This record gives sequence, structure tokens and C-alpha cells, in this order.
Amino acid sequence: MTEQVQDFSLPNVAAGPDPFSLSELPADVSFAVLYFQRDHYCTNCRKQVQQLADRIDEFRQRDSEVISIVPEPVDRVETWQETYALPYPLLADPDTEAGDAYDQPVRFGILGRFSDFFGRMPEVVIIDRRHTEPKIAYVHRGSSTFDRPEIDEILEEIDKLQQN
Repeated sequence: MTEQVQDFSLPNVAAGPDPFSLSELPADVSFAVLYFQRDHYCTNCRKQVQQLADRIDEFRQRDSEVISIVPEPVDRVETWQETYALPYPLLADPDTEAGDAYDQPVRFGILGRFSDFFGRMPEVVIIDRRHTEPKIAYVHRGSSTFDRPEIDEILEEIDKLQQN
């Protein structure tokens, strides 16, 4: 993965501007926390977006914006928003523009459409925006659908970054 932050502009079906772009986040957002989801059908992803919604205030207290990115067309991502009413940006990335820019892990290509153990794996990227040039401060690339950091781990990473 490049060490430089890659901007993107993607359709947003939840809170925030549509289309959504990292470069257009308000200046008071110190950290952008990108949650790259696997696909529309992933049950672990669906649980995660709901857990993030339940704890969104903890991120906001840390001047952090959660952004969830799903490698699916807008209509499929809209069903998540209709079901979960997420209070943070939920982006459709049908051409995997952002996922590819941040090297979201992919296992066994097209077979991923047929099994949860193939295809795109979860990834979390924390971008530190407190500098003249934003930088990637943390990356977790999952090796399976279950390999994703707990929310407490991500909050601890943000806390550590704030001390530097």
C-alpha cells in the first residue's frame, strides 16, 4: 500500500455529504477511520456497522469520523441504510476504487461471490489528519471474514495517536 493517503469520491447513502470525499471532511476531524467491508451479504460486516453505530459517540469524542465502505452498487448499500439507519457515512464502492487504493485484501477472486471465505476481506485504516499532509497511521488487513479488530482496539489506537 502506498504511504500516502488516497482521496476518493464515492456515493454516500447515510450521514454526511453525497458524494463523499476524504478531502472534504471538516477540519476539526482529526482521524478518519475507514472500515472496508466485504460485501452486501457478509453477516460479520452487518454486525460491525451496527456496533459502530452504537458506539459512534466514542469516536466523535476523539474527533474521529467513521466511514464504512462497501464494494457494492448504491442500491445494495442503500438497503443497509434502510435497515440500520447508520449515523455515519456509508459509501458504495461498486468499482472497488477505494478498496483497491488502500489494498483491501482479496482472496480467490470471483469465487468470493459464492463463499464467505473467498473474495474481499475486511480492512480498517486510520488516517491521521492533524498534519499538513494527512498520513496513514494504522492498518489492519483481515485474512478471513472473522479477522477484524474489535472497536475497543481501534479506539485505543486513536488514543495512542492523540498522545503523539
